[in-house]
Amino acid sequence: MFDGPTHYDTSDALSLDDLAYWVAFNRVPGIGPVRFKLLLAYFHDNLAEAWKADSKTLAQAGLDQQAIAGLLKHRAMGSPQQELEKLERLRVRVLTLRDSDYPYLLKNIPNAPPLLYVAGKLKVEEDQFALGVVGTRKVSAYGRQVTERFAQDLARSGIVVVSGLARGVDTIAHTATLDAGGRTIAILANGLDTIYPADNLGLARRIVESGQGALVSELPLGIKPDAHNFPARNRIISGLVMGVLVTEAPQRSGALITANFALEHGREVFAVPHSIYAAGSSGTNKLIQDGAHLVTCVEDIVAAMNIFMLPQQVEAQAALPENDDERALLALISHEPSHIDEIIRVSGLPTTTVSAALLTMELKGMIKHFGGMQYALAR
Repeated sequence: MFDGPTHYDTSDALSLDDLAYWVAFNRVPGIGPVRFKLLLAYFHDNLAEAWKADSKTLAQAGLDQQAIAGLLKHRAMGSPQQELEKLERLRVRVLTLRDSDYPYLLKNIPNAPPLLYVAGKLKVEEDQFALGVVGTRKVSAYGRQVTERFAQDLARSGIVVVSGLARGVDTIAHTATLDAGGRTIAILANGLDTIYPADNLGLARRIVESGQGALVSELPLGIKPDAHNFPARNRIISGLVMGVLVTEAPQRSGALITANFALEHGREVFAVPHSIYAAGSSGTNKLIQDGAHLVTCVEDIVAAMNIFMLPQQVEAQAALPENDDERALLALISHEPSHIDEIIRVSGLPTTTVSAALLTMELKGMIKHFGGMQYALAR
């Protein structure tokens, strides 16, 4: 379906045989993130053993009778390895929670997806500096204008734009980001062998084949768009990003579900204001009333998220991996600013070591410098 590598790019933590069982379990109805993790814990990550277990053992592991029945049905449908062959033909990679390049922010939300199906390429260093851009499908001329402007300016600032490939704001955000030469990630609420809406097939191909982004889903091949999948998709958008920007949304909008997930995940929420007479912006205006950041330009977002030195942060994270000194200092720094002299005293490290490490940590975006040699956690 998409151009890409001619061989299956497997997990760096699992063999192809092990990965086949992860993929097989992800197809079983009734085995979501919670039960998947119960199986991993009970069988000590040996999902091949779990796949072959009897009903009594599966019940002891935490599966109910419906999930057990679903598993027994899927066992009879073919070998787990067959799914990997389909994924290879479609140039779709699978990332698991055990992979080092599984997105760090997403990994740490409640009920993180055990697997991610990826067409295109995720980039560990760059993609951590991402913002969700979401909004209504029935976008107005105003909503189109502000979404294009924010997406283009985010792209030019080196910030990855994440959205849901839906009509309206999502489509505009992805397209404007690509046009500006930026990276964009589209989260789908169905298997990657289906593009929904169908009229975004060209956009989906462009995201993958341009090398400027990726399509991502937690759902296996063959799963069609369904209303109950979209809220779950929205939690992935929120989980991947540092914050969520809602450019235009009425009060009943899936974009507001994403904003609520962002609050649950400890992310920043931004909203663009509009006329109180514009029904399509009643949701964004309400978000502002409830405490979301009112923003009128990308600089407002950059200031709120302390990402003034984004290119330097990306370069520093790629070139300077975390070490013991950084870990020790990070444990001592809180959200309340501390003076460097106090950090030196408590850490017991030499002054030159602390000064150098704090500078590197600031470049990485781990901490903020508030002036007067005061430092605190960045987020």
